[in-house]
Amino acid sequence: MTAYPHLLAPLDLGFTTLKNRVLMGSMHTGLEETKDWNRVAEFYAERARGGVALMVTGGMAPNREGGVFPGAAGLFSDEDIANHRIVTDRVHDAGGKIAMQILHAGRYAYGPECVSASAIKSPISPFPPTELDEDGIEKQIADIATAAERARQAGYDGVEVMGSEGYFLNQFLVTHTNKREDRWGGSYENRMRLPIEVVKRVRKAVGDDFIVIYRLSMIDLIPNGSTWDEVVMLAKEIEKAGATIINTGIGWHEARIPTIATSVPRRAFTWVTKKLMGEVSIPVITSNRINTPDVAEDVLADGCADMVSMARPFLADPHFVKKAMDARAAEIAPCIACNQACLDHTFNGKISSCLVNPKACFETELVVEPAETAKTVAVVGAGPAGLATALTADERGHKVTLFDRADRVGGQLNMAKQVPGKEEFFGLVDWFETMLSKSSVEVKLGTDASAEMLSEFDEVIIATGVLPRDPQIDGQDGPNVLSYIDVLRGKAEVGKKVAIIGAGGIGFDVAEYLVTDDSPTEDLDAWMEEWGVTDPAAKRGGLVPEGPKPDAPVRDVTLLQRKSEKLGKRLGKTTGWIHRAALQMKGVQMVGGVNYERIDAEGLHVSEGEARENPRVIEVDTVVLCAGQVSERSLADQLIERGRTPHVIGGADVAAELDAKRAIDQGTRLAAQI
Repeated sequence: MTAYPHLLAPLDLGFTTLKNRVLMGSMHTGLEETKDWNRVAEFYAERARGGVALMVTGGMAPNREGGVFPGAAGLFSDEDIANHRIVTDRVHDAGGKIAMQILHAGRYAYGPECVSASAIKSPISPFPPTELDEDGIEKQIADIATAAERARQAGYDGVEVMGSEGYFLNQFLVTHTNKREDRWGGSYENRMRLPIEVVKRVRKAVGDDFIVIYRLSMIDLIPNGSTWDEVVMLAKEIEKAGATIINTGIGWHEARIPTIATSVPRRAFTWVTKKLMGEVSIPVITSNRINTPDVAEDVLADGCADMVSMARPFLADPHFVKKAMDARAAEIAPCIACNQACLDHTFNGKISSCLVNPKACFETELVVEPAETAKTVAVVGAGPAGLATALTADERGHKVTLFDRADRVGGQLNMAKQVPGKEEFFGLVDWFETMLSKSSVEVKLGTDASAEMLSEFDEVIIATGVLPRDPQIDGQDGPNVLSYIDVLRGKAEVGKKVAIIGAGGIGFDVAEYLVTDDSPTEDLDAWMEEWGVTDPAAKRGGLVPEGPKPDAPVRDVTLLQRKSEKLGKRLGKTTGWIHRAALQMKGVQMVGGVNYERIDAEGLHVSEGEARENPRVIEVDTVVLCAGQVSERSLADQLIERGRTPHVIGGADVAAELDAKRAIDQGTRLAAQI
């Protein structure tokens, strides 16, 4: 008897059957653009081996003007078809099914040839689109249908027509972007004409025995978005047009509501999909922030959908489904929705990967194989770098001993998980503990490793992390000054008025910690109120007209930095705006370009610029130091003095915030080579 009877039940589509209710949702990884088709094939095949019922590729452009960026991958030639056949054959050999997403970016395209319903520039892309005429619209429809036909020729089991997230088809649906007065604009019947015609033409091009998924925006989260009645009307017409399945899209990319970041509650939007259940007779898929089999099972058991879509969880662990089937859910590497190695990479033009699993998208490069010669390996430091190293080295057959002076593994992850909105880090630490318990690693906690203790090991890896940087401010030793470590570990009492020195990632985290009482990430109703989200049946687009209404801050916080640039400028590309907006809603004052003159009983004395102008005091009860970090490498230096050559990784190598992404990647790659 499985613990996941709904999740693992087959889904009969008539002409084919999906072996369970799990879809790997579309992710643009950048792999197709490398043109290394063996690498692309291995990425998808590994997920097929992991048991997922159906995968959807990253978005493939139907034509040049519809590509997300110049040179975006698509099926434009017989050579493209042959290359994609390498991928589909590998997936089928692995027992999986795969659909190709057809993504026309419309005005979101990063190219001067972009087109849309009306010539209205997107706030997130540089080029105003050309308004399509009748011939231009016909070309887009024909090109999308041709892409579907080529996908079938390439061996795909289906296609997903991207109609959500504010892309091309979505742009025709709402008056926010469609100002036309012809048969493609005006009334909703006219505005939904394009997606309906596209699905009809796609179905005609591929025949009846081919999966056609339509990704439908069920809550736009933008001004003048769709009403719920319009969403239902479109869904019914899409079913009539020939879709096999309707998938859920949540929010436009330009929406100022977070939808997939770690601070978004789990399964935050499944209630939207549930509203569509019973309105159509074809299967409905729900999506966004579903990251464990238990959550997915509950979603299906609650009648929210017929199937669940999970994308990034399959970066974190390609064998997600197989482990659920084998009653090994605790061993599933968790997606923490951090965006750091996936979406941030995508939007920076890099190959996507995963903070938790750096092998994702590097399956042919980062290969973990049994070591030719087993060695004794000491790893000092049980933070993310040390944990990744120890587990990978153990997997390869080395005899590993892991030391840490703390009484629990996790290092600074144990501070990060205390920050409201970062509760997913609890699961990451728990997973590391589970994997250590399943391994042969000897764990020595509460042990301050010395150079003498390490003398007999073949290899020594120093992952001792970072120490707070000394900002050298007059008065910093006073009773009203605390380190971020004392604050996040809950070991110090913090006053009601606080100044935070340092506005990097840690400074932002400490500010969030200090202004928040009950985390809205743990309470969906509170989170929706904080961000101004409501039922699209009540308000068009699902936005509360009055806007966000967060809880009052529990402290008065001022966040400061020496740099004169905008605070938070260097935070994650896809999440930085969320952190800035959250603190602004809580009334946090953000001040840049200051000199820290001194701290005394009055508070923090500052001035501005090289001339130290405008001296003033920020009257606070407590000053918290978040002024950066320095590497803790004293043990490494001792070993070097003794003639050893230790490997130094993570924060001990480069002190850069709490950079778990780099630490885990570095540790995994090192252990793969020892």
